[in-house]
Amino acid sequence: MVTAELAAVLPAIVFVLAVALNAVAIGIDQIRCVDAARMAARSASRGDSPAQISDIGRRAAPGGATVLLRPVADAVEVTVSTQPPGPFGWLIGNHRLSGSVIAPLERSP
Repeated sequence: MVTAELAAVLPAIVFVLAVALNAVAIGIDQIRCVDAARMAARSASRGDSPAQISDIGRRAAPGGATVLLRPVADAVEVTVSTQPPGPFGWLIGNHRLSGSVIAPLERSP
């Protein structure tokens, strides 16, 4: 009796486990996008070149991420975005994961 019921429920258990693991991967990549944007914004505020800033952001971000720089008055805005990992992107409505940070430009004495 129990074996037949377990065999009937096992695919649902595997599916729920796969969705849960993909949700964790999405959360980790979201945090990595925010951290990458923070690191790149810090580099931009010091006056590093755009190539160095993008390189720093891409190294810290999940694979395939894009790094966008935008000047804002006396600051710089850095946005890092990527596609959600795994087959369950619908968990977040098929939106891109992104992190955005605005950092003031440092002045030389």
